[in-house]
Amino acid sequence: MLASPYPAQTRFALRAGVTCLTTPAGAVLLNPPRNVKLTGLGAGALQALKTLNQGPATAAEMSTAAAGDDITGLMRKLTDGGWLAVTVRDGGRDLYSIRPFAEPAPRPEVALPTWSATLSKFAVLHRDAQGFVLEHPRAWCDLRIHDPRLLALLDGPMAADSPVPAAVKSQFMADLQWCGFLVDGDEEEHEFATRSWNAPDLWFHRRSTLGARTVTWDDFGPTRWADGRFPELPARRTPFAAEPIALARPDLAGLRDADPTLTAALEDRVSTRAFDDAAPITAAQLGELLFRSARTRADGSRPYPSGGGAYELEVYPVIRNVAGLDNGMYHYDSTDHALRLVAAADAPAVQKLLKSTSATLAGGAEPQVLLLVSARAGRVMWSYEQVAYANILKHVGVFMQTVYLTATAMRLGVVAQGFSDTTAFATATGIDELEECNVGSIIVGSPAH
Repeated sequence: MLASPYPAQTRFALRAGVTCLTTPAGAVLLNPPRNVKLTGLGAGALQALKTLNQGPATAAEMSTAAAGDDITGLMRKLTDGGWLAVTVRDGGRDLYSIRPFAEPAPRPEVALPTWSATLSKFAVLHRDAQGFVLEHPRAWCDLRIHDPRLLALLDGPMAADSPVPAAVKSQFMADLQWCGFLVDGDEEEHEFATRSWNAPDLWFHRRSTLGARTVTWDDFGPTRWADGRFPELPARRTPFAAEPIALARPDLAGLRDADPTLTAALEDRVSTRAFDDAAPITAAQLGELLFRSARTRADGSRPYPSGGGAYELEVYPVIRNVAGLDNGMYHYDSTDHALRLVAAADAPAVQKLLKSTSATLAGGAEPQVLLLVSARAGRVMWSYEQVAYANILKHVGVFMQTVYLTATAMRLGVVAQGFSDTTAFATATGIDELEECNVGSIIVGSPAH
């Protein structure tokens, strides 16, 4: 029988995406772009591979198919090469599965000491449609936990209350180390590269990019997964109930001749942190800024690019000091080029939004105008998988640059914030954050001289 460190009931299967072609002369493992030829195989080994082709099998079932031939070396090569998914079973129940998506690291020669081994700070445990899954942005596999008794062991190998058999517990901890989920004590705090990253940022980076985990477009990118299942969100946001306040429309033809060059705007662009409240920005200037940077054109586009033409971003000017406009929080209707009141100036959430800028402006001042940028996330998420929020943040970036350059051309002051109060935004607007969330913040006004 095949020697295996795993319990006898453990099942092995070709991992997702792998095809095994067998011929009388050998076999080929296909998982483009990685392919491996297996040569010098005996009849028993070929039969064992054919058994795997038919579905998951135990070591005993493969050994039986091999008619007594020793296939220990073949199975170790397949397992250590990341060609097999391993589902560890004991007592008639699935315990956990190793699901490779890349070539594994070599098995550790020495186990971590039980007193110092700890779960990496980058490990992420979450639920999906198949149950609990343990992921790591730098790992070569996912580890699915089928038996909740194993969850206690994630708190450390010394978790004594886990009712899992000792042999299974030992193998589970060895696999956690092999898969890259365990580290030695606080080693991740000693190097700048690992100390500087946190789990959400690294996981988000890995999950929203192509790489070893994602090599096909099946569940990644513009799959239009919701088509036929959910209605697509309309391009235009439902207007707020308040009466629209029409904004001035600039003469674009005249601006083509009068504006500074693109090079001048790029080179002269600065972040302004002090503003002149005695001579604030005017309603006409705010209207021109929004028209030039955020309006919806006749063809549905806007002055900045948006992946898939989603244009999910909305702008909410919070006005504290604008000549010609009452204070308050407004929504910019980019189709009608108008403002609609959303919340009164003295609303606690609006005041909180204004005060959140104190760390950005000189002397803790409050802004003349705070442009809050939100995303109707469903406009992007209806079409895109995994990369939707990453795309939204990219759109915020190009929108901010558009506002910066427009404000520079208009000789207005502008400074973007690296944060905003998303809870206050949701309270002020009354909008469910899953439907529309605050993703950016830009301050504009007349600069102090």
